[in-house]
This record gives sequence, C-alpha cells and structure tokens, in this order.
Amino acid sequence: MDLPIENVQSYPRPPIVEPVPQRILVVLGSVEIVDTTRALRVLETHHPPTYYIPPEDVNAHLRRLPQSTLCEWKGAATYFDVSAGTRTARAAAWRYSLPTAEFQSLKDHLAFYPGKMDLCQVGSERVDPQAGKFYGGWVTPNLQGMPKGAPGTEHW
Repeated sequence: MDLPIENVQSYPRPPIVEPVPQRILVVLGSVEIVDTTRALRVLETHHPPTYYIPPEDVNAHLRRLPQSTLCEWKGAATYFDVSAGTRTARAAAWRYSLPTAEFQSLKDHLAFYPGKMDLCQVGSERVDPQAGKFYGGWVTPNLQGMPKGAPGTEHW
C-alpha cells in the first residue's frame, strides 16, 4: 500500500482542502477520463476523502443536470451525466462553480462518484465507494475509523 494510514474520525470539521500527491485515475467506458497528479481532496470528520479534479484534466463529455444541492461549507453543487466510450453514467459528477470563500480552490473542479465509474484509483490503490446513496467519498485500504454513510450514520 502506497498511502499513509489515516483515520476518518481524525479529519477536521469544518473540512479542509489539500493537494493530492498521488496519481488519480478514473476510467469510464474503457476510457481513462482522468489521469492527473493535480487533484485536490476534501477531508471532513467521518468522511472518506472526496477527490476534485481540475476541469482541464477531465477527458469526458459532461451534460449538466438541472438538480443542485447546497453544502453548508462549500456552497451550491451542480451535477452532471458523464459519458465516455460506450458508457454514460447518470448524475455521476458534481462541481462548485461559485464555492464559498474558504473553498475557492475547488472552483469548477469535478468530483466523481466512484461507484458510477468503471475504476477509480489513488496511487496504486483501487477505490471503493462510500456507503450510502448521497455521499461521494473514495474509500481506500489505508482508511481506518467509522466513515459516515452506512445505515444509521447518515445524520451524524
């Protein structure tokens, strides 16, 4: 494993943004839609990290959806269908076009739901999706603690 051991319970609240030193790979429809070393990640108590990709490092067709949500920390998120190769993943990505002042570094960066992609990888580690229908965290083998999302944890 090339990732340091981290405990999701020790991540901060309010969340923070930090650069990701590892290579991030995302595959959809047999196409590498992301291959970057310029990603950012958000760390928040009881959440696996969420990875945000600069838009110029995304090689996929995005179709904006009318839905949006509001994060108390980051602001309003807009959602996208993602198409590459022969696949379209519905409501599979989101971004903050007008993030709050504390999260300006995320402006227009895209986050992907790993469960809707064919493959997501941090360094050499394959990603599992965060439990639950709403959350988009990336679970890697180095994470310890109790991540939010499983039944009974949604409202922590």
